[in-house]
Amino acid sequence: MNLDILKNKKHIHFIGIGGSGMYPLAQILNSKGYYLTGSDNNETETLDAVRKMGIPVFVGQRAENIEGADLIVFSAAIMADNPELVAARESGVPVLERSELLGIVTSWYDNAVCVSGTHGKTTTTSMLTQIFCTADVDLSAFIGGKLDCIGGSGRAGSSDIMTCEACEFVDTFLKLFPDISIVLNIDADHLDYFKTLENIIKSFRKFCEKTSKCIIVNGSDENSMKAVDGIADKEIITFGKDSSCDYYPENVRHINGLLTVYDAMHNGKKMGEITLHVAGIHNVLNSLAAVAAADRLGVDFASVQKGLSEFRGAKRRFEKLGEVNGITVVDDYAHHPTELEATLNSAMEMGFKNVWAVFQPFTFSRTAMLLDDFARVLSIPDHTVLTDIFGSREKNTYGIFTRHLAEKIPSCIWFPQDETAEWTDERKYLNFDQICDYICENASKGDLVITLGCGDAYKIARKVLNKLGAE
Repeated sequence: MNLDILKNKKHIHFIGIGGSGMYPLAQILNSKGYYLTGSDNNETETLDAVRKMGIPVFVGQRAENIEGADLIVFSAAIMADNPELVAARESGVPVLERSELLGIVTSWYDNAVCVSGTHGKTTTTSMLTQIFCTADVDLSAFIGGKLDCIGGSGRAGSSDIMTCEACEFVDTFLKLFPDISIVLNIDADHLDYFKTLENIIKSFRKFCEKTSKCIIVNGSDENSMKAVDGIADKEIITFGKDSSCDYYPENVRHINGLLTVYDAMHNGKKMGEITLHVAGIHNVLNSLAAVAAADRLGVDFASVQKGLSEFRGAKRRFEKLGEVNGITVVDDYAHHPTELEATLNSAMEMGFKNVWAVFQPFTFSRTAMLLDDFARVLSIPDHTVLTDIFGSREKNTYGIFTRHLAEKIPSCIWFPQDETAEWTDERKYLNFDQICDYICENASKGDLVITLGCGDAYKIARKVLNKLGAE
């Protein structure tokens, strides 16, 4: 990787600038003074935010959009036959995949904290970023979700500290230059690429071996400990469920649904009480990883406490969107069975009369390979409603459809579509309207409606709130 490729570059074009991995990089480079342009296929709130930074955005991807650029960036979600990417490769202008650019950015910092794990990356990176912001550290940040304290997903600061979400998808985190690595957990995901869990563990090990200073790892997660087993030339710090780890919780209390309080312990000594406004034991562990990283970088515990108490969750992480007629509407990014299980179990423990889970399966490969696991965890809530599968970057070579999942979930509701038809916005939003109508006709006071998935299922939540408010 050429770490000097950004030198003397003035105009950088982002293909797919609205993506969760592209938007924060655009924020960072824009604040560094580069002239940016971008394109995407659909209007979104993120594109509105990009335009507010003064960045021109093209809707629709065409070869002429790259004109004038002396560096072009694309994400792994962009298909090889995308007209802008084809034109970029033919232009002679340098072309970087998003993870390569992120890797270059992490190399600029002496304390790049890279947060990895199959689940919880965005939440933990956001928690740690909130702690640094509260402690008045002028940090840089790259997060896969939006965080209010940095005004988006990315930030460029003047200190030597950077927080960075490190995603394992197609080994993109191996492009990073971590000084401190966090390993939250390792689970079977992205099996279309990794094929086996053992291959995933091997990739996490390579990521850990790239770390220059310290690895903070979940000592209660067997797969995570396998990834660091035998690594002797790095400082290794553990966090986890009990005193076998360096950092662990005691006296965990769940209060009034979303509020969790616990005592943070370090090597047998009480550091102090932590208050979280996000639910679930998984978020206790996420916060302990952030506590360990902040402690390693010298943040005083009072700032850690204050930062975590001010954290209200990243956008789309059990985000409360509103309450109408006694019906609470929440949105969450969970899209893997393990994430769904943690989120739905937490939701079921909150005392709502009924929990309505509206899930948008994401990618044909994940749905096909983990079908039984999806069916098991989507049987947790009182009611499950499914959308069509959001294919994203994939074509349906698996012959998998929503009905295959729905038929395995007791009393599941879905609205069958023509399986021979291509996915279109018209088809998708007809499906969303049907789901909205069904929820509004059947949910009642005291119920929780939660939309789930990493696509655009959140639009259903907003439709529900709008329709309930109009009734």
